[in-house]
Amino acid sequence: MTAGSPASGSLWTRTLVLLLLLVVVLVMGAERAYAQSSEDRSVPPPPTIAEKLVILQAERAELQAVADSLARIEMLSSFRAASLLFDALASRYESEREQPFDRLPATRREVFARLEAVNAALRAAIDRPATPGGAAAVSQAASGIPADLEWMASFDPSPVILSYTPKFLAPQRTVASHGPAAGAPAGDDPVIEIEILGLRLARGRTLPVLTIGSWRGEAVVTPERLKFVVPRSAFPTDAKHARLASGSLFLRHDSRTVAFQLLFTSIPEKAGGFAVDQKVRSAVPESNTLVSPEILARAPVGEARTVRRCFDPPPGWRFDKSKRRVVIVERLGWIDEIPDETMNSGSVDFVREDRPSQICVAVVAKAATKAARTATIGRFEATLVREVATDRVVQSGVRTLDWSEPVRVPFEPGMIDWKLYVRLFDEIDREFEGTAAATAVPSGFTFLRIAVDSDKNLTIRADPEAFR
Repeated sequence: MTAGSPASGSLWTRTLVLLLLLVVVLVMGAERAYAQSSEDRSVPPPPTIAEKLVILQAERAELQAVADSLARIEMLSSFRAASLLFDALASRYESEREQPFDRLPATRREVFARLEAVNAALRAAIDRPATPGGAAAVSQAASGIPADLEWMASFDPSPVILSYTPKFLAPQRTVASHGPAAGAPAGDDPVIEIEILGLRLARGRTLPVLTIGSWRGEAVVTPERLKFVVPRSAFPTDAKHARLASGSLFLRHDSRTVAFQLLFTSIPEKAGGFAVDQKVRSAVPESNTLVSPEILARAPVGEARTVRRCFDPPPGWRFDKSKRRVVIVERLGWIDEIPDETMNSGSVDFVREDRPSQICVAVVAKAATKAARTATIGRFEATLVREVATDRVVQSGVRTLDWSEPVRVPFEPGMIDWKLYVRLFDEIDREFEGTAAATAVPSGFTFLRIAVDSDKNLTIRADPEAFR
């Protein structure tokens, strides 16, 4: 075959076509690979167990930071329960933290969902404190946590804390007034006894350690219990506001350290203040003068006639019978049609009443001689009296509510109802009311007792027994 022949041109053409096809295939493959790579980059990988734990812990830490005094008291149990469950999960999944969360069995993911629900309920209650039922919703969301902890303890060998005391840290003066705990040194700094109940809390010779601020102490270990005696000064305190205080418990388990957060509410040194308004009802006398209608009595020639009339006081009034008088308006007489008032010997007098409340008057026309004709006009005037009920408010002014002893506010004579305004911990406002017949008033608040004693005093007590 010679150069330039038809066969040679055909071979070249086929070779060129094959090369073009190869280029197209390579380009399309590259495009598909790039598209697949871009698609893979747009879908993030599923979260790991560690990421779930970090998010849950960060949310709860934020909620603890923004909670007010009321939330730190009413929702403390839910905060504590959520913290115990979180720490149990963190310990349980320490070796699996980088595993995808969605690979966990559904029953185990439900435990994480419980913590998410508690955080959501806490946020709703804290963000909208005026919404009724917020604390109840939080408590409901956390109600399944004790069962979760027991369920985890049944199959997992990690340490689990089921509960611990106390919940509230009493003010320093209140703790001191009850004396030091058994086995604790006496001194100016009172102590708080912390007792922890759980499973697998102490193994080996390394004792569990609790740290609170700069304080550090080892546990007294009894079966499934740990005890610590902590100086009250180790915990933060505030003169007016309730504060959250936390400690860290460290346990040794399987050659690693397991940490738990213990949460408390530190109660301020000052309980707060109050004011009482009493509505007092008294009877104020009021008087008026009643002038009766005129009464006419006529008598024929030589005779006498009497007209008797009785009068009742207007509704709500009564006659003051010591202040009344009769009035002879006119006494007339005639002889042979010639006027002569001396011919009338009639009178106007009070007479016996049909009822004690009435005033009765007799008007008499009486001829002085047998030839006289007479007429008498009379009336009476009397003072009307009544008692008008007048209400006034007696205010106690703002008074201090102290932990040391109850405060008594005597009831005023004539008190019909009262209203009590209380501010606790400089943040929590409450109003209560009662009547003169009430003997007890439910406060609905942990640290407040309200009652009426036998001497008719309103007794308000900031209750230190609530810390026990």
